[in-house]
Amino acid sequence: MFEECVFRDRALYVPDERTLVLADVHLGRDRASNVQLPLGERRDLLERLDALLARFEPREVVVAGDLLHSFDRLPRAVERSLREVERRVDTAGARLVVTRGNHDTMLKSVFDPVAEYAVGDLVVCHGHERPPSGGDAAGYVIGHVHPAITIEGRKRPCYLRGPADGGAVLVLPAFTRLAGGVDVARVRSFRSPLLGDPNVYRPVVRDEASDETLPFPPLGEFRTLL
Repeated sequence: MFEECVFRDRALYVPDERTLVLADVHLGRDRASNVQLPLGERRDLLERLDALLARFEPREVVVAGDLLHSFDRLPRAVERSLREVERRVDTAGARLVVTRGNHDTMLKSVFDPVAEYAVGDLVVCHGHERPPSGGDAAGYVIGHVHPAITIEGRKRPCYLRGPADGGAVLVLPAFTRLAGGVDVARVRSFRSPLLGDPNVYRPVVRDEASDETLPFPPLGEFRTLL
């Protein structure tokens, strides 16, 4: 599973369903950061989203949770960013679907999220809790973990592929570049009920500069190579 999917810029494109999936956008993350200068989050997110929309021309864009960052408030600037995301997806001729993440406590006041969403044989959800369908899908696409991996001293966002309840799962890296990422080669367990022993999951690194998608051995084996 996932062999036909396309990995690009921390997102996933499912060609048969003409669906673009991304996770952990965390709108407002820059406002929550302890910095003195603007981090340019909004422009970065929108420019990268525009590039993905232009490349794939999807009919749906699905966010696998944590569209928002703040748990307890929705600043006007963040709502404006959300509306701009909606506008750009709509202008591209696509439909925006958002599955609820653990950060999305304020989302329902401005958008109608869902708990999970089917994309062909795949179920998209955030991954912080077991989906309502009960965990018996052929495959899942989730976020929440913010996976990254350190190679030659450089920490890179990565995807993770592996088993989930008799099926398969693909974990997306955080779409926002403000998330540092969790080095999956160093964790003993993942923060998701859909994921099991970290040793069996394979990191996949997307090198945009060389236009290559680089699969690595399962983490149990990968650690011996470090």
